[in-house]
Amino acid sequence: MSDNKLKQMIGIDLPLKTVLLPVLGLLILLVTGTFVDTDWYSAILSVVLISVVLSAVFHAEVVAHKVGEPYGTLILALAVTIIEVSLIVSIMFTEAGAGPSTLARDTVFAAIMIILTGMIGICLLVGGYKYKEQIFAKKGVSAALVALIAIATLALVLPNYTTSSTEGSYTNSQLIFVAIVSLILYFGFVSVQTLTHRDYFLPASEDVVNDSNAINEDDEPHAAPPNVKTAISSLVLLLLALVSVVALSKKLAPKIEAKIEAAGLPQSLVGIIVAGVILLPEGIAAYKAARKNRLQTSLNLALGSALASIGLTIPAVAIVCITTNSTVTLGIDEKSTILLLLSLLTIIISFSSGKTNILYGIVLLVIFATYLFTTIVP
Repeated sequence: MSDNKLKQMIGIDLPLKTVLLPVLGLLILLVTGTFVDTDWYSAILSVVLISVVLSAVFHAEVVAHKVGEPYGTLILALAVTIIEVSLIVSIMFTEAGAGPSTLARDTVFAAIMIILTGMIGICLLVGGYKYKEQIFAKKGVSAALVALIAIATLALVLPNYTTSSTEGSYTNSQLIFVAIVSLILYFGFVSVQTLTHRDYFLPASEDVVNDSNAINEDDEPHAAPPNVKTAISSLVLLLLALVSVVALSKKLAPKIEAKIEAAGLPQSLVGIIVAGVILLPEGIAAYKAARKNRLQTSLNLALGSALASIGLTIPAVAIVCITTNSTVTLGIDEKSTILLLLSLLTIIISFSSGKTNILYGIVLLVIFATYLFTTIVP
């Protein structure tokens, strides 16, 4: 972190813009009713939203650096999932009584595909291009994938094959059961990640990556952890940024839905856009880690986010459905099921050797492009 006036005056080593942006987001929300809701105003809100998201990335990285791995990536994963759950639930409340909601399904499935094929694909592509090969802890990735396969199948595939309710949905009792199972799987993974097998998620031996192919003159040295005052300030600002992102996204969501409908595009694109905005902080953090030859951090972020996205969203959606007496469609269609299985199979094979290269990234990005294309042109 660079020396700045805040550090000189009050001992907080943070760039001024990262302090002001979360506050700016909240101020704009407070005065939002005084402006005419035009396309230009929506564009301004979009720019502010992206800026606040980037600020959230920075503060999450500061907190993660202070607490260390794997707790740092867990904090970022939970923070981003809070955004996702809050946004989905708030929109579901506004849609109450309008028929079965598909937003939760579309957003969760989009988050999984973005993470598994987009986020991880870019990380493997960048890391493979720059370092030829990168290594990671196989045991940690295997633990995450086992939980992810189980929870994704139960939440998104099994509803299509139950017979107690309409196709693609669960009854209240089934929804409660799946919500409980989702929490068990997620918190079981978290306990393994942070308590019983923490070493599974720490960077693998660096002997392989310290050869002449891996060393790059622009690698950044490990900086000293921030002081306590800086870390606490970043945590508070991260929370403010998350509140701003949720509120701004909620305000922009109806505009996005209207534009997509007017263009004659599938409504499932709303879920992709929502998931893309929500996952931007983690995507940038994972990309930066891969560029610095810290693939383990990238994978902790990506797979932890995918698990949190389902494990925490499904229980929240279940609570909303039961309290509002509404229904939700969770089952994905046949095309999406094939893409999900293809993505999981490719990830399993890519991570089977403990080393990655650029080809794995290319394949994953091709699958991601296929997912986006077949969403627009089903």
